[in-house]
Amino acid sequence: MLRPARYAEDDVVGRVIAVTNQKGGVGKTTTAVNLSASLGSLGKSVLLLDLDPQSNSTSGVGIAPAELIHSVYTMLAGGSSPTESIRSTKASGLDILPATRDLTGAEVELVSMENREVMLKGRIAEIIPKYDYIIVDCPPSLGLLTLNALSACEGVIIPLQCEYYAMEGLSALVETIDLVRASLNDRLTLDGVLLTMFDTRNSICHQVADQARQFFGDKVFRTVIPRNVRLSESPSFGLPVLLYDPGSRGAQSYLELAREVVDRSAKGDA
Repeated sequence: MLRPARYAEDDVVGRVIAVTNQKGGVGKTTTAVNLSASLGSLGKSVLLLDLDPQSNSTSGVGIAPAELIHSVYTMLAGGSSPTESIRSTKASGLDILPATRDLTGAEVELVSMENREVMLKGRIAEIIPKYDYIIVDCPPSLGLLTLNALSACEGVIIPLQCEYYAMEGLSALVETIDLVRASLNDRLTLDGVLLTMFDTRNSICHQVADQARQFFGDKVFRTVIPRNVRLSESPSFGLPVLLYDPGSRGAQSYLELAREVVDRSAKGDA
């Protein structure tokens, strides 16, 4: 059962970034896992925080959710500390705060609680200074778990699939980000929109990319993630693509994205 967390206003050392889009199948978890691993390969200390009850980020780095005792849920419930819940991974510089299916019940339990929008913020405050980046894989919805992520984060990355209806629903997400910034977290910014599943032979992909750049301007990352077989295969082996096939286009694209994220952070563009 969840219990209220005490929240202390601490100076943030690491940058906390939510990867979110309420539409499923857009490359959200793929981006969270592979951006995290790529940042780690650049010498950054990174925590991947799996806030999605589907637990795909957790299994995607080789950890079986069913075998876990401590997780994001037990941390939110006060049954474990963040440090007790964190697991190391095979990827250099990358830890994970894993999820289990128990997290499905957290959203229901949060509804009746005070300060329900900032539970996550309070729980992870003590570990933020230990990492350069904390990447939060949000559930594919705009519910309380995603709201908690946005309240705890400084930045948001929106993966945008280059297919029909890609822009549909994005206005609701942008409005949610604006509302959270106005009422709960004035440090929250849109770090960038990431074009995913891009096929250079498909005219629709180019049209979606043009629409995104018209709407979001320079917030669209220069890096574009291609459709890539290795990217889709690597989760079944419990490995980020950088470990599964480091020479693949998918792996090299996420390395390029990681460099761009670091560069934007250093310049204050994020």
